[in-house]
Parts: sequence; C-alpha cells; structure tokens
Amino acid sequence: MFSAKIYKQRRTELKKKIEKGLILFLGNDESPMNYADNAYKFRQDSTFLYYFGIDEPNFAAIIDIDENKEMIFGNDFTIDEIVWMGPQKTVKQKAAKCGVNLTFKMNELENILKAALAKGRKIHFIPQYRHSNMIKLQILLGIDASRVNDYASQELIKAVAEQRAVKSKEELEEIEKAISIAYEMQVAAMKFAKAGMMEKEVAGFIEGIAISMGSGLSFPVIFSKHGETLHNHFYGNKLNNGDIVVNDSGAESLLHYASDITRTFPVSGKFTQMQKEIYEIVLLAQLTAIKSIKPGVSYKDIHLKASTVIADGLKALGLMKGDVKQAVKEGAHALFFPHGLGHLLGLDVHDLENFGESNFGYDNKIKRSSQFGLKSLRYAKALVPGIVITVEPGIYFIPQLIEKWEAEKKFTQFINYQKLQAYKNFGGIRIEDDVLVTETGSKVLGKPIPKFVDEVEEVSSSKI
Repeated sequence: MFSAKIYKQRRTELKKKIEKGLILFLGNDESPMNYADNAYKFRQDSTFLYYFGIDEPNFAAIIDIDENKEMIFGNDFTIDEIVWMGPQKTVKQKAAKCGVNLTFKMNELENILKAALAKGRKIHFIPQYRHSNMIKLQILLGIDASRVNDYASQELIKAVAEQRAVKSKEELEEIEKAISIAYEMQVAAMKFAKAGMMEKEVAGFIEGIAISMGSGLSFPVIFSKHGETLHNHFYGNKLNNGDIVVNDSGAESLLHYASDITRTFPVSGKFTQMQKEIYEIVLLAQLTAIKSIKPGVSYKDIHLKASTVIADGLKALGLMKGDVKQAVKEGAHALFFPHGLGHLLGLDVHDLENFGESNFGYDNKIKRSSQFGLKSLRYAKALVPGIVITVEPGIYFIPQLIEKWEAEKKFTQFINYQKLQAYKNFGGIRIEDDVLVTETGSKVLGKPIPKFVDEVEEVSSSKI
C-alpha cells in the first residue's frame, strides 16, 4: 500500500467533486473456478484500490459526503479460517493503514444504505463489471441486477475518471516498476524463442517472469506468429525460421499498476527484406506519434497522423495508391491498421474502461466515429499532462478481410489488391510503448526496450 496520507488525500479530493449523498465502493470477492475453495487468482477492484488500498476480498466502503464520514465494512477472520490462512490483521487494523477510523461488520452495510434510501438520500456508485457485485447492488439498493449500470452515477464517473486519469509521482513510479518487468519479459522472449518451439513454451516462460517479479500479468499474454489476429490468445503454433512473432504482454507491479508493451521480432534473429520494410513503416508511425504528443493535442489527430505515415509507407511499396490523405480520410488504410492508436494505462491495463469509453475518452467536442478502424480508438480527446497512454500502431494482413474488401471492390482507387496477394501469409507487426504526457511534450516510460531493427535482430540472435 501507499501511505495512509495518499489515500486520505485522494478521498478528500473526491469529496470536493461530489455535491451530496453517499458514495458506495464495492470491493471484489473471490471468484471460484469450479468450487468455492478453488478460486481464480484474486484481483481487487481498481477504484477500491485507488481510494482504500486494501488488496483483499470481501470489503466495501462508504464515503458519506453530507456527514463527512468514511467507513469500511468487512469481517474479521474466525479461528477456523486462521488455522488454514495463518495470522491475520483485523478489519480495524487494515482500515487504519488507509486512514479510515470507522469500521463495521459487512452485514451492517445493508442497514446503513437502506436507512439512507429511506431518507431519500442519493447513493452514488460506479458501473459494475462483475455479476456478483451487480447482484449485491440489487440486494443493497433494490435495483434489478440486469439494470444496475443504468443507475451508475454520472457525477461520480466523471469525478473518479478525472482523478484517476492523471497520475501522481508515486503512481508513475509503480508504472515504471511494471514496465521494468515487461522489459525482462520482452527481452527474454526474443532470446528464448527458437525454431521448433511451440508458442505456449514462450508464453509460459514470460508469464513466469511476471509472477516472479510482480503481481503477475496485467492481461493474458498475446504471443503469436499470427499477429494479424489482433488479440490472439492461442499458443498452439510451432515456431519456424522465417516467422515473425508479436509479443504483446505486460505485468502488474505489487500495487497492481500495469504495463503494456508490444514488440515484434524474427524467430531466426533476422528479418526478411519484406518483413523489414513493413516493420520500418510501423516504427516510423510510432515514433511520429510519440513526437506529436503534447498537452492540448487530440489523440484522434495523432492517430490520424500515424495512419497517414502507414498509408504513405504502404504506397511507397505499391500496396496503396492514389491520394494518401483522402485514403486516410475515407478509412482505406484501416484494411492494414484496423484498431486505435492506444489507450489509457494505470491500475487497469485499459485504464477506466469499465466506466465506458464515452465517459472518459470522448467529450462534447470529439464524438466517436462510426468508421471502420477509427471507431476502435479508445481515447480520442485532447491530451492533458499526467496521463499515461499507449502508442501502438500496427500493420496487419488479414486474409479474410482482404478477400472481403476485394470481393466488394472496396477502395480500389486506394488499394492494390493484386500486389497484396504476396502478403496474405505475412502476419502482422505491432510496436507499443507506454508514454507519459508531460507539461511540454511526452516521455516514453521505462528503460528502452529494443525496437530498432538492428537492436531487435541483435537481441533475438542471442539465444539462451
């Protein structure tokens, strides 16, 4: 945990933003895999962690704005539980570590909330993503579980999103720790992967690094020779010389701040000429985007700038043609770059995503596009100092998408389908770093992870 002072300051700041009522925070519970005592690895709710820091199941909290009270709800362990778990701190001791003095047993939460509702008081809560907590809210507040998120407090969503998005010095240090683990994962994968191995051997190897150095993975590893499948969690392919592999992976620090890094490397240690040409386009798009980041610039504009670099590069190779600016405006480049440039990063690897991207990634000035590719941009509005955002352009050759667009004669003025035939088995390339928006520009966080062609080839040639 951070110091109690930090959690108290966060709650004090939040209280200034909410006019009246009670703010209810539900922590997460254990989630059984196949029976109650055999649970998935526990992960606390990120907003609960942000304001209270207690990284254990079966907790809840209330901030009473009107009466200026902060309360934590939980149950002390019984002696039967201690026999299996060892010595445990009391709820009161755990609450003191985040600066809360008032504690109650969990069964008192319902009584306090129902008393507040009986007086017509407003109960604020954020959107829920676990069905168990939706059912809890049905019991606590009398809202149909299937409609709980319809009643989430927009006032609270806006306040929490604004506060969590801008990272403090302590948070940036945690993200840097997570990136230092990702550095080891990326370099190890380049050195470990060899022809004849299965993808799962490398994926398992780097997951072990994440577990040994921090709190484990920040999301399931994407490690695949079929990089054209954007979120590919299948590890059943055999690696061969001549393959390139996308390694999109990240770790959590001990306080659960995330990293998210992608590198693409050749299994043999050497890119082919065709692979190198595409790789260099993606790298230039990423470097251009990072250089363009500064406060006040919309991330949508930076996404479009990276898209233009990609279209320019593909035109130079003869895969695209015509007016590049018009091609990007109409979305022809999205055949090769069908996702957004990046997303916020923090306690969630896609930070704040359960709040709904329209509540933090877009605003009244910038509305979400319906255009293929651009509609997948998670964060589009103007950048502000203190946010951390991923920059992850890519080029992919998706056979099914190419065949569909060609059959529809889509964007024939911009796409050279005949020349594309030679790239149908290419796969994909993505390069991603985690970037802080500073007062004057940007800073790539963490120790530099090899990404220039000569660096990647040097590391991936040094097999262990």
